[in-house]
Amino acid sequence: MSGNADPVRLGVLLSGRGSNFLAIAESIRAGRLKGVEIAVVVSNVADAGGLKAAQELGLPTEVFVSKGRKRAEHDADVIACLRVHKVNLVCLAGYMRLLSPEFIAAFPNRILNIHPSLLPAFPGLEAQQQAFDYGVKVAGCTVHFVDEHLDHGPIVAQRAIAVLESDDAHSLAERILAEEHVAYTEAIARVASGEYAICGRRLVRRSS
Repeated sequence: MSGNADPVRLGVLLSGRGSNFLAIAESIRAGRLKGVEIAVVVSNVADAGGLKAAQELGLPTEVFVSKGRKRAEHDADVIACLRVHKVNLVCLAGYMRLLSPEFIAAFPNRILNIHPSLLPAFPGLEAQQQAFDYGVKVAGCTVHFVDEHLDHGPIVAQRAIAVLESDDAHSLAERILAEEHVAYTEAIARVASGEYAICGRRLVRRSS
């Protein structure tokens, strides 16, 4: 997107407290993410803490409760919402749903997710606990493009931390979360720059 004066318009999807969303919003406010704005915050949970936080920041919000609805129907509503708000980069920030193939096809290589492990290690739920139980010496987080497979798309950014002798699964998760807040900003900035190409599973730098 380099060379384009129009801002990158983020659609943030969340289901919970939205700590990564708040970190993104703060990075925009502080000028660490230039040429980027949050167009809408969407939740599938009506009382999600992140939704209230977005409203307090004066950001547009939408709720599409997913419980009891068919995935395709729910996702069609979310896709329509994102298009109304002219979103061109979707950021999953603790969005506890698998996206339908139709959703992924609507935003090809334009959906980012953050996962609390160094993928491909420990995909799926409770990744921090998985890493701790496995006894790894290094853990971390990964921001990746979303494809049809779980925690699988091309990697945009990773940050690693040492697992300390004093760690338990909770403290490890908290330290990983701090790195997530940095990594997501780094990944959005890289995607927003447009100065990359996807070659197989690799992002490679290209001149603007």
